[in-house]
Amino acid sequence: MSDLYKHGTGDVLVERRDDGVLLITINRPERYNALTLPMFEEMNQIWADVERDEQTRVVVITGAGKAFCTGMDVAQPDPTPEDALAMLETERKRVATMLRIEKPIISAINGPAVGYGLSTALLADISIAADDAVLIEGHTKVGVTAGDHAALIWPLLVGMAKTKYYVLTSEKLTGAEAERIGLVSLSVPREQVLPRALEVASQLARGSQQALRFTKRTLNAWLTNAMPQHELSSALEILDFAGADYAEARQAFREKRPVDFPSARTVGGPAN
Repeated sequence: MSDLYKHGTGDVLVERRDDGVLLITINRPERYNALTLPMFEEMNQIWADVERDEQTRVVVITGAGKAFCTGMDVAQPDPTPEDALAMLETERKRVATMLRIEKPIISAINGPAVGYGLSTALLADISIAADDAVLIEGHTKVGVTAGDHAALIWPLLVGMAKTKYYVLTSEKLTGAEAERIGLVSLSVPREQVLPRALEVASQLARGSQQALRFTKRTLNAWLTNAMPQHELSSALEILDFAGADYAEARQAFREKRPVDFPSARTVGGPAN
C-alpha cells in the first residue's frame, strides 16, 4: 500500500479487496471497538489517505467481532482541555473529509453503533445494518451535546420530529427499526451484513466512476451546506467535556451506578 495506511495504533485494519474495494475494520473487539484518543487521529488520517488513494474506488467500513463501534472508550483517562480541543479539530476534519471524498463509502453495521460509531455509520453514503444491531446516539446520556453528526444529518434522514425524539432521549433503535424510519439504507440478518456491503461495493466499483462521484458530490451539497450547524454542535460538545454533568457520568460509569446529573438537581428542575 506504499505509504498509505502505514501509521497509527494498529487498532484499525485496512485491506484491499477485488475491484478496487477497500475494507476498513475497527479492531478492538474486546472493547466493542471503542476508540482511544489516539484512534481518533488514526481514523482521521485513514480518511485523508482514502481521499488521495488512486487505487480505491469504494470503501467499506465495519467493526471486528460483535460490534461496529461504541464511540469513545470511557474507561480511558479523562480528556484534558487540550485533548478536547484537539478532538474538536480532528472531528471537524474527519466529517469534512468523509463528505468531500468522492468515492462511495458503505458502512457494514454488524453490531452496536454508538456516538462516534453511529456518526461514522450514518455519514457513509450507504449504510447496511444488522436487523438486531443496537444504534444509540448516546451523547445526552453522558451529559454532552450531540455534536459529532446528529445536527448535521439526522434531520435530513428522518425529519425533525424523529431526530429530536431519539437524539434528546438517547433511546436505542434496532437496525430493523432504523431502516423503517429511514435512518439506514438497509437492514439484513447479521451474518449477511458484511457480504451484502461487499456485494454492493463490488457493484459500485464496476460502475461509471465519474457518474458515481459526481452524483455523490451533488447529493452531499445538502450536508456541506449544513456544516455550520455541525460545527456549532461540536463546539458545544467540547464545552460540555469541562462540565460537572460529564464528570458525573464518567464517575457513575466507573462505579457502575445510575447517573445523578448535577444540572438536574438545580432549582427549577424536575419536581420530586
